Amino acid sequence: MRKFKDVNELVNILKPDYPVYCIRPKSIKISSEFFKKNFPGKILYAVKTNPNEKVLKQVISNGIDHFDVASINEIKLIKKLKSDAKLYFMHTIKSRENIAEAYFDLGVRDFALDSKDELQKILESTNRAKDLNLYVRIAISNEHAEIDLSRKFGALPGEALGLVRLCKEHSKKTGISFHVGSQCMHKISFSKAIAEVGNIIKKTKIIPDIINVGGGFPSIYPDLNPEPLINYMEEIKIALEKLKLPQMPELICEPGRAIVAESGSAIVKVILRKKQNLYINDGTYGTLFDAGVPNFVFPSRLISSGRVSKKLTPFSFFGPTCDSLDYMKGPFLLPNNIKEGDYIELGQLGAYGLTFRTKFNGFYSDQIVELNDKPIMSIYDDPRKVDFLVA
Repeated sequence: MRKFKDVNELVNILKPDYPVYCIRPKSIKISSEFFKKNFPGKILYAVKTNPNEKVLKQVISNGIDHFDVASINEIKLIKKLKSDAKLYFMHTIKSRENIAEAYFDLGVRDFALDSKDELQKILESTNRAKDLNLYVRIAISNEHAEIDLSRKFGALPGEALGLVRLCKEHSKKTGISFHVGSQCMHKISFSKAIAEVGNIIKKTKIIPDIINVGGGFPSIYPDLNPEPLINYMEEIKIALEKLKLPQMPELICEPGRAIVAESGSAIVKVILRKKQNLYINDGTYGTLFDAGVPNFVFPSRLISSGRVSKKLTPFSFFGPTCDSLDYMKGPFLLPNNIKEGDYIELGQLGAYGLTFRTKFNGFYSDQIVELNDKPIMSIYDDPRKVDFLVA
C-alpha cells in the first residue's frame, strides 16, 4: 500500500483518473483509545463496518481483539489475522451449516438469537453443547437513529421473556443485547434500552451474565453533529446504576462507525459540470452508497493548486454508471468555480464505503493508499467530545 503525506501530495503524484480510497491509521488509533478508556466493558469491533485488512490490523494493533462478526467469511478473515481473537456471532439468523462450522471448526462460542426457532437451530447444530454463550436480542425503538435497524431483528417483549428463560437453561452464560440503530443521534436511546433490559430482569428474576449495548455510536457529518461521545458513555453508566442489581453483569458494545468512519475518504474526479450537478467518477454503486440511499452528506473539499473561489455553492453528484439512481443529493458545499478535471476529497467513508462497492457497469477501483494527515472533520478534535487525554 502506497503512503503519502497528505491528500495534495497524493493528487500531485498520482493525478488519478480513477477513484482512490484513503486510509488514515492515526484516526483509528485515536478512536480506539477513546473507547478503551471510556467504555466500561469490552469493545467488539463490528467487522461489517470496514473489513479491509489494513483497517482490521490497525484495530488489532490498538488493543481491540474482540469482534462482532456476522458471517463465516468474517470469522475466517479475523481468524487469519489474529487466531486467538474472541469472536461473537451476533447475526441473529444463521444457517445450521454456518452455526456448526463456527462452533466446531472455528471455535466460536457466542451466538445471538431473537426467536425460539433460532435457539433450537443453535442447540441442534452444536449437539447441545454445554459451553454456549447465548444472547437474546430484544426489539427496541430506533427513533433517534439515522438508519433504523429495528424492523428486521429483535424479539418483542413477551417473546423475549421466554427466550431469556430458555437460554438460561441451555447456556453457560446468558446475555441480553439490543441495538439503538445506526448513527444514533441521542444518548437517551441507550438509557431507554437499558431500562427495557431492567424490565426483563424484573419479570424473569434472571440477571444476565452479559449486557450487550450494541452499536449505534455516532460519527460527525456536516449535517449530523451529535453531542459529545463521552455523554453517551456516561448515559450508559448511569442507566446501569439505576437498575440497582446486586451484581453488575459484564458489559460489551459493538462500535463500528465511531471507530473507523473518520479514517476513510475518497478522492474523486469531476467528469462534467451541469450547473449545480457534478458528474464524478465514483458513486452509489461504488464507495458513496450512503450518500445516495440514506442520503448522508459527506464532508467535501476541493483539491486544487489554482485559485479557489471563496464562495461556496451547494452541489449534487451523479456517479459514473448509466443508472439514474446513481445520484447523491447532498448538498455538498464546494467552491463555486469548480470545473471538469478538478479533484474532490469526500470524507467519513471509513464506515461502509468499502463494504458496499460493486463492479456495476465496470466502474470499479481498488486503489487504496495510506495518508498521514488529518480527516476533513473529526468528532475527536473537540475537547468537549473526548476525555481520553484526561487522567
